[in-house]
Amino acid sequence: MSKILVINGPNLNLLGKREQNIYGEKTLEEINKELEEIAKSHNIKIEFFQSNYEGKIIEKIQSTDADFIIINPASLTHTSIGLRDALLARNIPSIEVHLSNLWNREEFRRKSLISDICIGVISGFKSLSYKLALFAAIDFLSEKNRKNI
Repeated sequence: MSKILVINGPNLNLLGKREQNIYGEKTLEEINKELEEIAKSHNIKIEFFQSNYEGKIIEKIQSTDADFIIINPASLTHTSIGLRDALLARNIPSIEVHLSNLWNREEFRRKSLISDICIGVISGFKSLSYKLALFAAIDFLSEKNRKNI
């Protein structure tokens, strides 16, 4: 059974309370519950991790046994070389996810330090961004498993 790790960075624990016009009204717990249902229906194990601390996120990436990572690095998107290096070191297929459209926001948010090392980026669809990423990850893993048969 394949396993997907969903990582959420700083301040995403405040979803549903902060800037709902940008990030939507759903809480992180609600988003995770929806993803869990989708994963279960596709016979995929899913794990969720959120931290406001860069080092804890890096340690999670370093220690995971996941086959795929969906990551919303939040503000670390634009600042963390350490996060980039952890993803490169593990070489686990990843999708970068953002609730808002980074290119419709401030200039400093338009530069991601991990986009080029991920297989894709999904941005701007609020909580739907996570579902789209999960379906893409499931498809990627299914294709990979078909090739290995």
